[in-house]
Amino acid sequence: MKTKGALLWEPGTNSGWSVEDIEIDPPKEREVLVKLAASGICHSDHHLDDGVIPLPWAPILGGHEGAGVVTEVGPGVTDVEVGDHVVLSFLPSCGKCTMCVAGRSNMCALGAGVLAGTAPDGTHRVHARGKGVGCMSYLGTFSPYVCAPLDATIKIDRDIPLDKAALIGCGVPTGWGSSVYAADMQLNDTVVIVGTGGVGINAVQGARHKGARNIIAIDPVEFKRESALRFGATHAVSDYAEAAQLVERMTDGQGADRVIVTVGVAHGNLMNPAQELTRRGGVMVLTAAAPLTQRDVDFDLFTFAMSGKRLQGCLYGSTNSRNDVPVLLDLYRDGKLMLDELVTKTYDLEDINQAFTDLQEGKNLRGVIMYD
Repeated sequence: MKTKGALLWEPGTNSGWSVEDIEIDPPKEREVLVKLAASGICHSDHHLDDGVIPLPWAPILGGHEGAGVVTEVGPGVTDVEVGDHVVLSFLPSCGKCTMCVAGRSNMCALGAGVLAGTAPDGTHRVHARGKGVGCMSYLGTFSPYVCAPLDATIKIDRDIPLDKAALIGCGVPTGWGSSVYAADMQLNDTVVIVGTGGVGINAVQGARHKGARNIIAIDPVEFKRESALRFGATHAVSDYAEAAQLVERMTDGQGADRVIVTVGVAHGNLMNPAQELTRRGGVMVLTAAAPLTQRDVDFDLFTFAMSGKRLQGCLYGSTNSRNDVPVLLDLYRDGKLMLDELVTKTYDLEDINQAFTDLQEGKNLRGVIMYD
């Protein structure tokens, strides 16, 4: 199949995305071809361009957050059929490895290869300029069509709008699960969420869902603070210092029960202020991506250990996608999860560089590429 796609030929150089002709092979064993309705614009794809997530190979077809309709199935596919509506999960789950069997499918063994530059079998499904193209998270949703592993494909009900369902492939469960699962949040907790972009705003929704009493959003961008209040935050401030004053007053100086870090880039100087907001025995969750070369972290280890606090890393919101994607869509259907409101602006594929500029300037909760 010949179509268009947005490629990075020089990852890590901030050179931007090139929209050009690509060819997509038919699906092979346990693969499906999906005609996408939409793709979310996620910070992780920008990190391929700015070098926060370095790649030793090129080119790459970006995009890992999408939903659409199955148009073709490969050999051995029985779980879905042509015409089914699906969400594409940016982390596959095989259902058979140790982590999947233990109910931790976000840590599936297949996920280790999502930035390897090939399909799971070591070959390419996408080609451009006579070269094999690696696909972000085995997907590459910056194209109207995706040849996806069945293990990254989740069938959904047809009444869910596909452009909203696309957001369930990454940003929504990552943020929502950061509160609901990774933070082990409890009813009546005081929670601080640091950064309320496409992931953090859904951590706000997750905290609201779990019955947090106080939800304090920190973001330097006024639009995002205002959005956080609409999505369920009880307070929104611009920095750690303002948050500390609120937490001090709300908890009689005890500190927040949970502090969740969902900033665009996790630098080492962000963690100790998060610890200072956290009560004895409380939980800090680090969901944000850090530069791969980040090694120096300013952190008060003595207080951390002596206060019995926990620092929890978080991938994909610690969700189980095959269970939680339908759960989240049911919440949306019941009016308990805001998806329509997440989409700040839609774009054509040809406008992808503007979409990432808007992301960097803090103009969007989620920008979405729409396909015909």
